[in-house]
Amino acid sequence: MSGESGSIDQMRAVTISREYGSGGGEIARRLAERLGWHLVDHEVVVQVARELGVSEEEAAARDEHVEGLLSRILTSMQGIAPAVYPAIYDESTPVALFTNPEEYREAVNRVIRGAFAVGHVVIVGRGAQVVLGERRDVLHVRIVASLERRVPYVMRREGLDEHAARSRIQSKDHDRERYLQTEYRRHPADAHLYDLVVNTDVLDLDSVVDLILLALERKARRLHLPEQELGPGAGLAPYSGRPGDLRPPYERASDKA
Repeated sequence: MSGESGSIDQMRAVTISREYGSGGGEIARRLAERLGWHLVDHEVVVQVARELGVSEEEAAARDEHVEGLLSRILTSMQGIAPAVYPAIYDESTPVALFTNPEEYREAVNRVIRGAFAVGHVVIVGRGAQVVLGERRDVLHVRIVASLERRVPYVMRREGLDEHAARSRIQSKDHDRERYLQTEYRRHPADAHLYDLVVNTDVLDLDSVVDLILLALERKARRLHLPEQELGPGAGLAPYSGRPGDLRPPYERASDKA
């Protein structure tokens, strides 16, 4: 990491989207630890209630409804940058958040951008890959695994039987899909939202962290390139001849005659 730190430090965030039980949350934790960055992830409901100025029951209900993105980032940011925190969240926020879904979503977006502004954060969560999608100094990662591999993982980590683990995975996946589709009109499985999609069916979690670190370093190298030098065609010479499957329109039309 020492040889790469100069370029990686130019990157401001990594977003981690994951299928439930794929190990994405654990990967995010290990990644943040390796980088020395702050992890924006799970926080307890009582802390959420304290920060938003509502009852614990109401915070729990909202946390379940939006899967905790706002509360996790808000609480995590207390330890990141107290000087920045008040600029993103003030005493008037809680009432608006819990009375108007649209204002609540805007608050979620505002807090994600606030975490990005602080920088050097690993954000686990719903919508961050869309909210920060236009930022070249953010790496977007999706972690997936087959249901057959995810069930044993959840059974082991959460102490559930097979039926309960399978049901929980399916329910959580459905909630996450619905959240992104409802709030951002995108599907979490859309590979175009990410720089890197990794399947943990075979790869161990530390190897996935290694891949993410490599992708982070390589994306950092290209931060200052102009737009015209990006993309799969950058630096490639034209084909020496016509591709075999490229035929003029009249030839394709004659085939149908």
